[in-house]
This record gives sequence, structure tokens and C-alpha cells, in this order.
Amino acid sequence: MSDIPVIDLSKAPGERAAWDRPAWHVYLWAICELIFITNPWQISSSLRVRVLRAFGAAIGRGVVFRPRTRVKFPWKLHIGDRSWIGEGVWFHNQDHVHVGHDVVISQETFITTGSHRHRVDMALVTRPVIIHEGAWITSRCMVLGGTTVGRSALIRPMSVISGDIGAAEVWGGVPARHVGTRFEGLRQ
Repeated sequence: MSDIPVIDLSKAPGERAAWDRPAWHVYLWAICELIFITNPWQISSSLRVRVLRAFGAAIGRGVVFRPRTRVKFPWKLHIGDRSWIGEGVWFHNQDHVHVGHDVVISQETFITTGSHRHRVDMALVTRPVIIHEGAWITSRCMVLGGTTVGRSALIRPMSVISGDIGAAEVWGGVPARHVGTRFEGLRQ
């Protein structure tokens, strides 16, 4: 067993590699996130959106942003018009997350853009997530960095997705696999 390496985490590079803002800005965001975004009270969705925009999020018109959500870095969040962000959704966006218009991201879904070089030095590695218009990511899903979800695709509850999901495809499971088509008789 002694020939199996152990990575010394005290030497792992990049603890703050994804910040790309001064520390004071990141800490101020953390306070505002706690008060206005993660807060479970049923305060106005439009207030949440205004606070996110104040910190650089690009959020379209008519977006519904429910309570208990988390956003790591709002300046790396892009959401199109009329999208719905469900209660408890977590954007752990150390890289950019692009959400198209008319997208539903349901309760407790976790979207992460970061991972680590687990075989080398545990340095942070990030890849963006793209969710195209009309997609529906149902409750308690996990969306991993580098994922692209196609137009009007549907991800079943509690699925773990990575890679490319085609337009109008239905995916489900852990790991998720293609299980059908969202709209009967639709030709892709």
C-alpha cells in the first residue's frame, strides 16, 4: 500500500483561482447572497434578480428566482428571459453558466462547473455549463462542468448529467442515459 500516492492538499494550487474579482468584492457578495438570495423568506423574486444583476449577473426579463438559491459568482451567471429557477437551486459556478430563455431548473438542482486534477495536484479545473432554451432540468439533478443541454431537452429527477444532451431528448439516471424524446413524433 505504501506505493499508492497521497496528494498533499496543503500544496494544491488555485484555492482562489476562480475568483477573478478582488477579495472584498467576493466577501461583499457572500453577505448579500446570504441576506437576499439564500434567505428562505418569500421575499420578492425581482429583488433577488436586482441584487444578482448588481453583482454582474446577466438575467433577462421575467425570470423567476425562488428562495434558498445559491450563486457562487453572479458575474459568471447568464440567464435568458422568462426562465424559472426553483427553490434551493445551487449554481456553483466557478466558470460561466449560460441558461437560455424559457428554461426551468427545478428544486434542489446542483450545477457545478468545477472539479480538480485528481491524479496530479488537486488544482482547480473548470468548464462552463450551457443549458439551451426550453430545457427542463427537473428536481435534485446534478449538472457537471462541460455539460451542454440541448433545446427543450428534459432531465428526469435525481439524474447526474455530463457531456452533450441533444435537443428534445429525455435523459435520466445515475449516470444519466438517453431514455426517450420529450415531444412525441418530433423529428430531430
